[in-house]
Amino acid sequence: MTDILRYDPDGRPLSEVRDVLDLIGEAWSTRATWVSVPADRLPGGFFTLSNGVAGEITQKFAQYGIGLAIVGDVSGHAASSSSVRDWIYECNRGRQLWFVRDDEELTTRHGTLG
Repeated sequence: MTDILRYDPDGRPLSEVRDVLDLIGEAWSTRATWVSVPADRLPGGFFTLSNGVAGEITQKFAQYGIGLAIVGDVSGHAASSSSVRDWIYECNRGRQLWFVRDDEELTTRHGTLG
């Protein structure tokens, strides 16, 4: 059993709901409870909260009971929008969606779940 499925940092961004569902299916098959996705592999409009892309993706993970960790530097997105900054802050207080700097931070944080 793998607790965290780490999505390969190389390749095209997640672009369709099918890509997200395939990733969730892979998590289920390995019995992962979390999936880490490099910030660079997110679809183009992910941090434009008004378009619904982030909501659609994160909702799929929540529906299947799998945590989602966005790994990488998202400070530029947070700095450019107070809504995004507030959303990231609130997500990081929860147990479903996290924004972490790197795999080390994810591993440490994941280890605190009980």
